[in-house]
Amino acid sequence: MILYAHSTPLTLLIGFALALAGELMRSWGVAYAGSLTRVTGGVGAPELVVAGPFSYVRNPLYVGNMMLYVGIGIMANALMPWLVLVAAVYFFFQYSMIVSLEEEFLEKTFSGTFAEYKQHVPRFAPRLISYKHPAQSTQLPHWREAFRSETRTLQAFIIVIAVLLIKWYWGQ
Repeated sequence: MILYAHSTPLTLLIGFALALAGELMRSWGVAYAGSLTRVTGGVGAPELVVAGPFSYVRNPLYVGNMMLYVGIGIMANALMPWLVLVAAVYFFFQYSMIVSLEEEFLEKTFSGTFAEYKQHVPRFAPRLISYKHPAQSTQLPHWREAFRSETRTLQAFIIVIAVLLIKWYWGQ
């Protein structure tokens, strides 16, 4: 992507806005779900999170990732629109497979509660109005833990953006 980058001020601006929105979505989700979102082993969860971004979409971290990837692709303006489309389709397919396994676990563990939640909150396309659930009063964000957990993602985000901006500036 960086090799074929052909950024313009417009693609940099639009892509950055989308990528930043994706990173904010991720951070907001991690603030509610906690650092358990960083595990790479088996699927697990101590409770069903229904507050914060989870009241709009069941998978805010994956939605945030897709926004982040597509936004950076738009910023790079590399092999447009093919690189962005291929990345979006790839990540949608990958996350659909992961979510299927996660939802299987959630259905077994939180049966009735998850079934109701699943009926009201979409998998990937956020709803416009927050889903209301009694558990939301006890599920509060932990921003310090979220920022600590997101440090590597933020560093990568800043580095990629800096490289794209430098390449654009020197390419003029």
